Amino acid sequence: MRLRALLDTDALGLKLLGGEDELDRAVRGVMTTDLRDPSRYLSGGELVLTGLAWRRDAADSEPFVRILVQAGVAALAAGEAELGDVPDDLVAACARHRLPLFAVHESVAFATITEHVVRQVSGERAGDLAAVVDRHRRMMTSGPAGGGPDVVLDLLGSDLDLRAWVLSPTGRLIAGPKTSGPALPPEACGRLAAEHLTATRTGRRGPHRVILGATTYSLFPVRSTGRSPQTPRDARETVLSDWLLAVEADAGDWAEERLDLLHGVTQLIAVERDRRDAARTVRRRLAQEVLELVQAGAAPAEIAARLRVAAPVLLPGLGTAPHWQVVVARVDWDGGAIESGPVAQALLEEILVDPRAAGPEHSDRIAVAHTGDEAVALVPLPAVSAEHDGSETGVLADALLESVRDPLTAGLDGDGRLTLGVSAAVHSAEGLRGALEEARHARRVAAARPGRVCAAGHQELASHVLLLPFVPDDVRRAFTARLLDPLRDYDRRHRAELIPTLEAFLDCDGSWTRCATRLHLHVNTLRYRVGRIEQLTGRDLSRLEDKLDFFLALRMS
Repeated sequence: MRLRALLDTDALGLKLLGGEDELDRAVRGVMTTDLRDPSRYLSGGELVLTGLAWRRDAADSEPFVRILVQAGVAALAAGEAELGDVPDDLVAACARHRLPLFAVHESVAFATITEHVVRQVSGERAGDLAAVVDRHRRMMTSGPAGGGPDVVLDLLGSDLDLRAWVLSPTGRLIAGPKTSGPALPPEACGRLAAEHLTATRTGRRGPHRVILGATTYSLFPVRSTGRSPQTPRDARETVLSDWLLAVEADAGDWAEERLDLLHGVTQLIAVERDRRDAARTVRRRLAQEVLELVQAGAAPAEIAARLRVAAPVLLPGLGTAPHWQVVVARVDWDGGAIESGPVAQALLEEILVDPRAAGPEHSDRIAVAHTGDEAVALVPLPAVSAEHDGSETGVLADALLESVRDPLTAGLDGDGRLTLGVSAAVHSAEGLRGALEEARHARRVAAARPGRVCAAGHQELASHVLLLPFVPDDVRRAFTARLLDPLRDYDRRHRAELIPTLEAFLDCDGSWTRCATRLHLHVNTLRYRVGRIEQLTGRDLSRLEDKLDFFLALRMS
């Protein structure tokens, strides 16, 4: 369809703010995003819908628009609900780059626009698809309580006699039909998720046919609303975060119209997935702010102030200050320049959900940030439940991966690893820095174990880990200066990057190949740098004692 056609539909509530000369552009899809850089999910030709949560000040508009133009999107539509009006700086940036810009009235849901474009682009496919989409749209007008995946699945059952379920990549049941019939057992959910992850990793195109016992299922990937149906640039970027639609039927015998129907339904479900992702924005920002304060060595009073803001969001109605646990996760891939932080963030948000919890949104008590290649979760615990360091009702490392180990192992098979570390519960901002260090060290303990999916808790840590945050400052300075000052001086004079090399070498557990790959160096260059470190400090990095001293010095610096 053409952009011009969007303006002809009054129900979409679109107002053109710029780009009158570009209205003959073709629209091939829709993407809803509030990411500052959504380029990885764009393939060209999309109408991008945004609620402007990515914009913090006027300077953010130019880089955001430039990214969209470079990705070849057809147009941008900005919602008025967040700021009241579309900011002038965004209008000016779109004009400079000749990107058509629409304003979306606050009374119009993005889901309405998405469903309209999906129907038009698909050419009003089959009558049954049009009926399902239209009925779902009408139900969505009453708000989230009247829509969501459950409604679509009920319509599939009542209109097309198809039983279907929406599953997370870990096998958690997100939505299912409310109509009569046996529920999908947790074991089957896990098996279907594992089969889906395996098929996706091997490059097979959906739907994937799976037989469990005497029942045949067809598995359809649920991708972000703006993503191309083709395989992304690297499947590992999304394989651990995409939902799937499991249909109790053999899609291998279906006509093309029926397959189009189910692909259209996955796009409707993707709208709900994007809505839930957008709802996590506030919690992610809170976690990111706390993490940055802790890592910057901010005063406990400043950190405590941020925690007081986070507590009502994560534990509404709580009258007392909660205790906190920290969980650190990391996903490592063999080779390939993949940004692992967002992957670990999405996966940790999923893993920390209690599969037994009731309600439509289980992750509303979890705040996850990411820094570099790791994700960091702040998990609040009611103070009464956090007694005995959270060992009774808090997050337990062993139990955390119990129900998701098999699906995730399938998704990581061949070249990936997931490692997690869990801290003890702390009751104040003063303990949060120690809890973060504790969780990071626990993750390193997990990384030393065999297997694709490993976790470790604070109970398994050596005593020095518990003491590190409380070493007096003068002792810290003396210890770190003796080991690290010669390297810092050398780096300043020669720009040799010995300190980053030492950090990477220890983080890779002394593996020459992995460390050279991470630093984009030849192994011989890495060996030269390590040799220079040993020469300047008089230490031997093949000895465990010297490795430990360097490790402690870096952590205390």
